[in-house]
Amino acid sequence: MSHPHTPAPGHGHDHGHQQHRHPAEDDAAQAEVLDLDAEVLAEHLAAITDWLPLDAEPRHVVDLGAGTGAGTFALLRRFPEARITAVDASPGHLLRLREKAHALGLAGRIATVQADLDGAHWPDLGTPDLVWASASMHHLADPVRALRQVRDLLGPDGVLALVELAGFPRFLPPDAPAERPGLEERCHAATDRLHTEHVPHRGADWGPILTAAGLTVTGERAVTVDIAATEHPSVGRYALATLRRIRSAAAETLDPADLAALDRLVDADGPDSIALRPDLAVRTERQVWAARR
Repeated sequence: MSHPHTPAPGHGHDHGHQQHRHPAEDDAAQAEVLDLDAEVLAEHLAAITDWLPLDAEPRHVVDLGAGTGAGTFALLRRFPEARITAVDASPGHLLRLREKAHALGLAGRIATVQADLDGAHWPDLGTPDLVWASASMHHLADPVRALRQVRDLLGPDGVLALVELAGFPRFLPPDAPAERPGLEERCHAATDRLHTEHVPHRGADWGPILTAAGLTVTGERAVTVDIAATEHPSVGRYALATLRRIRSAAAETLDPADLAALDRLVDADGPDSIALRPDLAVRTERQVWAARR
């Protein structure tokens, strides 16, 4: 998902102080994380799309906060007759999505729309059979208002699939790195404090929020992720890109010794690069809700 706020480690947005970063550089860094997230977690994403409680295969899907297309392409694979409208605030992400679509021969099934989901008036998105919102709603200033707009979009048998993060991925064992054990948890604690201030809906129980928006929850499940570096060749690159995003958010609040240890981990060319560690694993959880009008 992309949104006017500053993008987050691995899943859309963080809200750290990044004045030293150029917006285009930041956008590209976020896109790299989103692409790696889609690559490494592809099987888990497919499991979510397989689970969706639908009465019939959707013909029109709207992907809200599509980012670089993780959900869009998973849904196209799952529903080979569907067409998808991918909505995002970032023109760079939508360009990347379109380039992927052309490379895969799928451009004819995808339309892209640049829009701010916090806006009072959304563009005309038709009457979709399925609305997919992955790691996007918790960034909004007023998610209930946005979800009411989703309710109004849906046809009589339409379904909303809301996917949210229980937390950002962890990669290191608890006793790593040797000189600063527990470093990763302290980094996450620092970003959690920032998110508590700027993204209060992250980690929320979305059942009551969906109900408040006039939707009825029809299904809920948790998806646990635990993928060792030995199981997927891109885990190291995913860890490197994610920790770089975390560093950009948390640098000003970290202990100097922790920051120095983190800098060694995110130095791609250094001997202590996290990408070179054989003991990595992606550990996270995602929560999924299905809802109808």
